[in-house]
Amino acid sequence: MTSATPPDRSSLDALPLETRAALLSGQDFWSTPAVEEAGLPSVVLTDGPHGVRRQEGDFDRIGLLRSVPATCFPPAVGVGSSWDPDVAERIGAAVGREARALGVPVVLGPGVNIKRSPLGGRNFEYYSEDPLLTGVLGAAHVRGQQAEGVGASVKHFAANNQETQRMQVSADVDERTLREIYLPAFERIVTEARPATVMCAYNRLNGVYASQNHWLLTEVLREEWGFEGVVVSDWGAVDDRVAALAAGLDLQMPGDHGAGNRLVVEAVRAGELDEALVDRSVRRVAALADLVTEPTEAFDADAHHALARELAAQCAVLLKNDGGVLPLAPDARVAVVGEFARTPRCQGGGSSNVNATRVDDALTVLGEALPTVSSAPGFSLDGSGDAAALREEAVALARDADVAVVFAGLAESDESEGFDRTTIDLPAVQVELIRAVAAAAPRTVVVLSSGGIVSLEGWHDDVDAILAGFLLGQAGGSALADLLTGAVSPSGRLAESIPLRLEDTPSHLNFPGEQGHVRYGEGVMVGYRHYTTVDRTVRYPFGHGLGYTTVETSGLRVTATGDDTATVAVTVTNTGERAGRHVVQVYVATTAGPVRRPARELRAFTKVPLEPGESRTVELALDRRAFAYWDVREGGWVVAPGEYAVQVGASAAEVLAEETLTLAGDTVVPELTLGSSVAEWFEHPVVGPQLLEGFLASMPDGAAEMHAGMLQMIGSMPMRRFAADFGAAIPPAELDRLVAVAREARAG
Repeated sequence: MTSATPPDRSSLDALPLETRAALLSGQDFWSTPAVEEAGLPSVVLTDGPHGVRRQEGDFDRIGLLRSVPATCFPPAVGVGSSWDPDVAERIGAAVGREARALGVPVVLGPGVNIKRSPLGGRNFEYYSEDPLLTGVLGAAHVRGQQAEGVGASVKHFAANNQETQRMQVSADVDERTLREIYLPAFERIVTEARPATVMCAYNRLNGVYASQNHWLLTEVLREEWGFEGVVVSDWGAVDDRVAALAAGLDLQMPGDHGAGNRLVVEAVRAGELDEALVDRSVRRVAALADLVTEPTEAFDADAHHALARELAAQCAVLLKNDGGVLPLAPDARVAVVGEFARTPRCQGGGSSNVNATRVDDALTVLGEALPTVSSAPGFSLDGSGDAAALREEAVALARDADVAVVFAGLAESDESEGFDRTTIDLPAVQVELIRAVAAAAPRTVVVLSSGGIVSLEGWHDDVDAILAGFLLGQAGGSALADLLTGAVSPSGRLAESIPLRLEDTPSHLNFPGEQGHVRYGEGVMVGYRHYTTVDRTVRYPFGHGLGYTTVETSGLRVTATGDDTATVAVTVTNTGERAGRHVVQVYVATTAGPVRRPARELRAFTKVPLEPGESRTVELALDRRAFAYWDVREGGWVVAPGEYAVQVGASAAEVLAEETLTLAGDTVVPELTLGSSVAEWFEHPVVGPQLLEGFLASMPDGAAEMHAGMLQMIGSMPMRRFAADFGAAIPPAELDRLVAVAREARAG
C-alpha cells in the first residue's frame, strides 16, 4: 500500500541518529513516536483482524480486556469456510471503516498461517489448511481494508503454526515445504494486494528467529516478492534488536523504554551496523504516517451488524442432512437444547478478542421465527450444576418435540491464543447429551460452535443433520437461525479436513515438537494432501459442504494456453427448487517430475450464485504455478513436462469430472560438478550419452550389460570419488570437458 506521489522524506536524514533510531520502536504498546520536526504524527497499530480491538485509555500497558466497542465480524475460521473472497473483502472494508472512525491507521491482520494440525490453539484466526484458499481470501481482506485507507498487517511470517513454545520453538521445515505450503499465501498477498505491513512471527525458522531471519525478511520477502512496506515485529518477538534491523525488521513493537534504540545507536557508532540500514527502515516506518487521518464520524453499528449477519450465514457448513430434516418445517415443534443456543460463542480468546457492539443468540431468533420452540440448557459451560439433571430436562423436551436442535461446541477456555488443544473431542458431557437427545427425539440436528474442527465420532450416526457453525461473530446466532429455518441456504465448504481420529492427522507424530524443535516431517502432505495421497478415509473431506438444493456439473473443457498454463471451463446447473451458491473446485493431479506430488491439489475455485434451474458456465485460469513444484536444486519453480489431470471436485475426495492435459513444461538442464552423483552424470540429458559412450569404449566387452547394475550399486557416489577409483575409465580432462559442456547447455 503506497501513495501515488510519496511525500519528500529527505528531512529525515538530517535528524539526529538517536531520533531516527527511536522511530524504529513503539513509544508504548500500540503506537509509534511522533517526530514534530519531521512532520510525523504518531501511528496507532491495533489488533484485528475480524474487528477493531482498540484499547481504551492510554497505551502504557497492554489491556486485553479493555477495548472500545466494535463490530465482531466472522473470524477467519468462518470466512475460510465461505470459500468466498467477496465475503473476506467486505469484512476487510467494514473493519477499515470502523478503524478510521476509531482513529486507527493500521489494523493487525489478516492471519494467514496454515492449519497444520487441528490442535492449533489459534486456528480460529486462520483460514484453511490450503495455501491457495488462504491466500485468495487473505488478499481480498487486505484489498477491502486498505481501500478504506487503513493499512493491513499480514501475519505471522512465517511457519507460526502452533502456540506451544511459540516464543522460541524452532519450526524445522525444508525449503520445498516452505515454498509450496507455508509461504504461498504470504506471497500472493504481498504481490497482489500490497499490504502496508507484514508482521514477523515469534518462533524460530530452522533455528533462526523470524525477527532476525535475513533470508525470510529480506531475500524472500523484499528481493523476491518486491515488498516495499514495513516489517513489524509481533509484540515482544525481537530477541536481538541490532540483528533484527540488519535482517530487515523495521519496527519493534511494543516499545522497550528505549533499550533497543540505544543498542542500535551504539552498534552504528561502533561500526557494527551500517547507518544506511537505519535510514532505510526509518523511511519505511515514516511512510506509515501517510495513513494517519482525522477520525471519521462514528460508524453505523446497525448497518455493520446487519452485514455481519448476512456474511456469517455464508460461513457455516452443512455437513449432513439425512432425510431433508433441514430446513426446519415452519410448523415444527422444536426443542432447542444446549447452552450455546442462549450463550453463543462468537470468537476466539486472546489478542483478537473484540468488544462486540452486541451479540445475537440463536434461541431468541428461533423463538421469533417459529411458533413452537422450547428450550433447555442441557449442560453448563463451566461444569457447574447437576449434569445428569440438566441432561434429563433436555431429553424430556426432545421427546415431546418433532425436532431437537442441539447446540454444542467448545468454550473459550477450551481454545485460545497461548495454548494448543490436546484433543479434538467434544466435552464428554456434551457427547452424552447428544446421544441421549438423539435416542429420544424423532429427528435430531446438531449445531457446532468451535474455533477448530471437533471430532464427530461417537454420535455422528445417531443424528440426522450437522451444521458446523465454527465461530461466526456477533451476529452468528441470527445467522444460524436463518440457516436452520431456511431463510438462507447453506453454502459453506470445509476449509479443513475432519478426520476420524486425531492419530490419522499427518502432523500427529511431529506436533507440537520436543526440546525446542518441531519437525515438519510430513513435508508438503498437509491436510487433504496427505489423506488423499495415502487413501486415508476421513469423516468429512476438505471442500465438503451441502446446501438445500442440488447442483449438476457438466461440460468440462480444459485448454492449454501455453507450455505451462491452461484454462478450465465447466457448466454448473441448479437442479433443485431453491436458490443457492455453489463452489466450483478445480484440482490438479500429476506424477510428472522428480518429486513426490500429492494426489491432487486445489488450483482454482469460485463461488457461483444459482437460481432454481439456472445454468452457468464458469471459466478459470490455471497459471504456471498451478502445475509447478519447487525444485530445491534449481532454486525455483519448475513445471515438469508430462500429463496433468485437471479435476473438478465436490471435495478433495470426490472427483466429479476430469480431463487430462499434456504440457511441454520446462526443459531443465541440471548443473553438473564433481560433487554430483554418478547417476546424475549418466542420466544428464546432454552429458550422459557422451559419458556413457566414452566409458563403454574404454571398458572390456560385456560392460554394457553391467552398466545398469553398476548404477544401482554406486549411482549415489559422487563423481569425484568414482573418478579417483576408476581413473583409467574416465580421464580427469574428459570430466572437465563434460562439466563445461553441461554448463554451456544449461546457459543456452
